[in-house]
Amino acid sequence: METAKRCPDCGVALESVQYDATHRGNKIRIVDDDGGILSKLGLRNNTYAHGYVCPECGLVRFYAE
Repeated sequence: METAKRCPDCGVALESVQYDATHRGNKIRIVDDDGGILSKLGLRNNTYAHGYVCPECGLVRFYAE
């Protein structure tokens, strides 16, 4: 089981939040371009970022999960 993510400033557990990244509401994507043939064809591995906020200080962090 994964331990709760904590705020580096307050030490408080971060809370998961929903967010919109564009006018269409798409998620932020981290594109993994390995330089292979599929990448050249435009097919890439995507990792989605998940948002977390500190309820005490308002710090927002994104984690690739």
